[in-house]
Amino acid sequence: MSPAARFVRGRILSFRDDPRLAGERAHDLIEDGAIRIENGEIAAVGEASAILAAAPAGAAIEDHSGKLVLPGFIDTHIHYPQTRVVGSYGAQLLDWLQKYTFVEEQKFVDPAHCDVVARFFLDELFRQGTTTAVVYCTVHPQSVDAFFAESERRGARMIAGKVMMDRNAPAALTDTPQRGYDETKALIARWRGRGRLDYAISPRFAVTSSEAQLEASGALVRENPDAYMQTHLSENFAEIAFVKRQFPWAKSYLDVYARYGLLGERSIFGHCIHLEEAEVAAMARSHSVAAFCPTSNLFLGSGLFDKKRLDDAGVRVALATDIGGGTSYSMLQTANEAYKVLQMNGQSWPALRAFYQMTLGNARALGLQHRIGAIEAGREADLIVLDSRATPAMAHRMESVDADLAEELFVLMTMGDDRAVTETYVAGMPVKGA
Repeated sequence: MSPAARFVRGRILSFRDDPRLAGERAHDLIEDGAIRIENGEIAAVGEASAILAAAPAGAAIEDHSGKLVLPGFIDTHIHYPQTRVVGSYGAQLLDWLQKYTFVEEQKFVDPAHCDVVARFFLDELFRQGTTTAVVYCTVHPQSVDAFFAESERRGARMIAGKVMMDRNAPAALTDTPQRGYDETKALIARWRGRGRLDYAISPRFAVTSSEAQLEASGALVRENPDAYMQTHLSENFAEIAFVKRQFPWAKSYLDVYARYGLLGERSIFGHCIHLEEAEVAAMARSHSVAAFCPTSNLFLGSGLFDKKRLDDAGVRVALATDIGGGTSYSMLQTANEAYKVLQMNGQSWPALRAFYQMTLGNARALGLQHRIGAIEAGREADLIVLDSRATPAMAHRMESVDADLAEELFVLMTMGDDRAVTETYVAGMPVKGA
């Protein structure tokens, strides 16, 4: 056993499959469990009596008895440069970008500013229990360098990329097809596969990329087939109309991305609210991922995501905060708003499905299910501890919850926030407030 072994005790909850498909067999709960962590990985998990019996004298044992221990949350679509535009009043998508977001993103020309925001951003994610995220940086390579350097310093598993934009944005935020290609290629070489880091090729969306830039993006995808690709799709009616004017040859918005080879199992499309039937079918055929961003969709008045339609069609779906159009860094509150969006669409989303989605479900969407998303020996030790009695209102509510896990999770999902996250572990190390 490693001399640096750490033990975490609590009610261990982990998923093996989607509850929508596997029902009660989808999850495992050990009411008094423990996890042995060595070298940033889970070495063993089981009943506390057995795991702790093997602990050497003086071993670090962190006792969270009575609280739930889960895999760390995973956020599949978030913008780290937008931390200072969260809650900006009174605009829909295209106007919101021009009035707030593009103004803020121009500040990332300054490496020192990038460093400050990257530190805040990761502090906030960890405070909320998010241990992995798929992140948009700005057009500036230094924004990517700052984010990856800080992520590497903290030992975090993060995916990120430089936004590529060559039109319909301020001159200070545009590159060219060639510069976008060259800078992205250099960033991939510099950061991809370093520590726990991976790269997402990031043409912002068809509104801000010319055909030449989308062709360059497709070339990067072909040259780096194991990297990710992230962009936006069908968020807002004005956006969709704009894309159709810019690409009159395209059969649909998604057809623009398909022309340049941007669909695939490592491609994440943010929003996907107003998809045509042919687009839904193409998403399913290509195994592309639709990132459901409920707080953003509500805040910007974009529309209601139809999860059942995509599930029934076989489209892979993930959940995301979309800070800063989104209004909360908390995946708990994101799931809360997702539940409400689906209620408005006449759809049900039980808490077990929501917690599956935030952990193993999102890990599967990223192809990382063998590394993160579940508490099993050999997985990376990204964990969170949740307290369903964290606030007076939650404690009061829990007095009527009679040992019902699904009901307890629903309380956490609807009433919980960062205060319900007792601790966050990244690669086995406690990081909340570190």
